[in-house]
Amino acid sequence: MNKKLLVLAAAITVAYPCARAQQLDHAIDTVVVSGSRAQAWLSETPQAIGVVNATTLERDKPKTMGDILNRIAGVYWNDLGNEQHSMSIRQPIGTNAVYQYLEDGIPIRPLGVFNHNSLNEMNMAGASGVEVVKGAASSLYGSNAVGGAVNFLTASASATPTAKVGVRRDNVAGYTRYDTSASDTWGPLGLRFSHYSSRRSRDNWQEYSYGDKDSFSLRADYALSPTSQLRATIVHTDLDAAMTGSLFENDYRNDPGKSLNTFTYRKDKTTRMNLAWEGETTANGTSTVTVFTRKNDHGQIPAYSIGSCAGMLCKGVINNNHVDSLGLDVKHQQEFAWLRSRLIAGVYVDKSDNPFVSDNLSIVRDAATGRYLRYSLANASNPQGVRDYQTDILNTAVFAQWEFSPLAGTRVVLGGRSDAIRYDYHNKLAPGGSVNYGAPDESRSFSHVSPKLGATYALGHAGSAYANVSQGFTPPEVSQLYGKTGIADLQPSVYNNYELGLRWAFLQGRLKLDTALYRLDGRDTIVSYTLSPGNSENRNAGRTRSEGLELGLNYDSGPFDARFATAIARHRYLRYQVSSTLDYSGRTMPQAPRDITSIEIGYKPVAGARIALEAVHQGRYWMNNANTVEYKGHALLNLRASYQLARGLEAWAQVRNLADKRYADSASSSYAGTGSYAPNSQNQYTPGAPRSVMLGLAYTFNAL
Repeated sequence: MNKKLLVLAAAITVAYPCARAQQLDHAIDTVVVSGSRAQAWLSETPQAIGVVNATTLERDKPKTMGDILNRIAGVYWNDLGNEQHSMSIRQPIGTNAVYQYLEDGIPIRPLGVFNHNSLNEMNMAGASGVEVVKGAASSLYGSNAVGGAVNFLTASASATPTAKVGVRRDNVAGYTRYDTSASDTWGPLGLRFSHYSSRRSRDNWQEYSYGDKDSFSLRADYALSPTSQLRATIVHTDLDAAMTGSLFENDYRNDPGKSLNTFTYRKDKTTRMNLAWEGETTANGTSTVTVFTRKNDHGQIPAYSIGSCAGMLCKGVINNNHVDSLGLDVKHQQEFAWLRSRLIAGVYVDKSDNPFVSDNLSIVRDAATGRYLRYSLANASNPQGVRDYQTDILNTAVFAQWEFSPLAGTRVVLGGRSDAIRYDYHNKLAPGGSVNYGAPDESRSFSHVSPKLGATYALGHAGSAYANVSQGFTPPEVSQLYGKTGIADLQPSVYNNYELGLRWAFLQGRLKLDTALYRLDGRDTIVSYTLSPGNSENRNAGRTRSEGLELGLNYDSGPFDARFATAIARHRYLRYQVSSTLDYSGRTMPQAPRDITSIEIGYKPVAGARIALEAVHQGRYWMNNANTVEYKGHALLNLRASYQLARGLEAWAQVRNLADKRYADSASSSYAGTGSYAPNSQNQYTPGAPRSVMLGLAYTFNAL
């Protein structure tokens, strides 16, 4: 074997020792790793998994994570500007800690410190693909894997010297981005470097909307032998972005490019390092040992914290949330000839330090425009929100999954994970007295066992059906426990997932169907209960139900390709009482569109060229819990075109919001359903961007 390819051969041998001959030949098949934490055939995976591969990433040149994820049925990344976002996977569009974001199977954040913006910590240029496990996945990935788990796969080294450079610019957001990468393999050593740098001007179609991001990834693979290897990755991201925030009703209708904010920001610096060893440790058995570390620093003056205005004075917050982590993930997979079975088991340890500080702000608002002009510290007049504490977080877990085939064409998966969680909280300020700076020191522990049972059945060569019952959980977040004066008596929220799915190939595999029916029931969900005006506490008092249909179709033949993805869903509060007089039980949850649908049709008129038209529809949804204020939804058109000018040289263009529609990326209302309704002070919108044209040029050098 060529020594230059030794590292690639070792990676394949270690990752998937089973031969293809051991599995029925399916027209629908692709290899996935996120459904079992080891490589498996999609046809034998009893859970909905959406995949975006490297070919699609290279072809479509994504600007945002939404360009990657939103092509998957039932997955919606919601743009809040400058890579800030919320998410919807089997849940309403929201910011709750019900998703697990992973890189090569390792969580990018520790439990208890979830942030809905976490995907801005990823380097899109360093990914070779993305897999989204939809539904509860805590049996493999632990806490927060409730609505789903999003696993980014880092790109490995190329076998021969490869380098890329690209630039893109759009005409309305002042957005410029540069991409660079280089890769090669020397004998047993492979290296890949990937980087992108983006800049958005301060004022463009939207006032006060600057955003600067630099992100790089370095991955090294070293073949110790044909059956073992080392893999090391480092990912660093530096984001400095304005937090433009939302607009009230009148400004959204009449001046959507306006910003009320002139100083709010988000500054994130994150570094992750992983070192993994993989090798054959038993006959037909492979072990993986991963040591990982994280260092995250998140400082902000959040736009969403500004409020409680009295005349021209308002209140706000400035804070910093820091994370230092060290962890270990050990996994072993053992193949058995008996029933073509496989056991995957392991342990996980994650120790994180989480210091947090916050101060109150006094903010001056302009009377004529409503803009927030300047701020000063306001601790003396409002000390109750001042915080300075550290929480030491320890998460230990054991997990196992057994896969076997009791009958020809069947595959049964039985698994579970037991998590133990400990918070050691230390308040660096003096609580108590007339000025109360948070809660007293304490230690608190939680534990949970998350089971999973699923099965697949091969429907001949063309299809596969599956069923799955699984459970997800999310423990109380650090901020939910220690963000106020008293410590709430909270337990983990638990979600039960029930799912039926079908995968089928038509027209000799050119057309592929992937569909799932699901129900996700949540109990002990944490809600804010109002004791008296201005005084509330968190309680495990909620029950929810989400149910729906996800349908994906993909077609590729000759000069034409097409994609259709839709999710038709209903999300309800079964029980949600927020005070002694206000009860939303039985209501539809806010920001839960009836459907989210995308359709794309592509055509290749000549070799090296492609043009594609995409339509995106977001259904109407309630903006408030009382179901009295509604966002009507929207439909957008996007256009993509690319052309290979010469070998390695590609030009491309993207037109977003082709019809220049006015729409909102997010719409919410604080109207409780009782008392007077004031749209211009209760309704808030995050305006979507007008029509924009982005042009790009990229050159790829490949020694082949």
